[in-house]
Amino acid sequence: MPVCTRCGTEIGFFGTVVDGKCIKCLEAIERGAPETLEDKQVIDERLARIILTTEASHNLPVAERVGVLTSEYVVGINIFRDIAAAFRDAFGGRSETMQRGLREAKEAALEDLRAQAVDLGAEAVVAIDLDYSEISGGGKSMLFLVASGTAVKLEKA
Repeated sequence: MPVCTRCGTEIGFFGTVVDGKCIKCLEAIERGAPETLEDKQVIDERLARIILTTEASHNLPVAERVGVLTSEYVVGINIFRDIAAAFRDAFGGRSETMQRGLREAKEAALEDLRAQAVDLGAEAVVAIDLDYSEISGGGKSMLFLVASGTAVKLEKA
C-alpha cells in the first residue's frame, strides 16, 4: 500500500496520491502548511513553545492572523471516577481522578489547536480560551472542554 511522504499515513487502494502525498496533505500545503515532514517537525517544535492566553506579547511580533481555531474534547467519567468523586465530595479533599480527567482534556485540546495551526501554515496560537462544562443526565456524567484560539503567522527576524 502507498504511504504519504509527508505525514507517513498509509493510503488505501482507492486513495489519491499526487507527488507521493495524500489528499489531506495536499490540501494543507495549498493552505500554506509546510511541504515536507521535516519542515512540519521544525514548526511543531517551535509551535509547542508558542501558545499564549494573551492576544499579544512584546517579544512575539505577529505579522498576520490566519484564523480562529476551536477544539472540543469530551471525557467520560466512569463509575469508578464517580464513586471516587462522591467520596471526596462527602469527606473533602482533592479528587485526583477528576483532576487527571481535566488535565487529559486540556492537553488533548491544546495539542489539537497546535495541529490545526500547523495545517494552516501558522507559527503560533494566541488568545487561547479554555471553557469547561459538565454534561450530565440519564445516569451519565462527562466533562466537556472547548478550547479556542487564534492562529497567527510571525514576522520574519
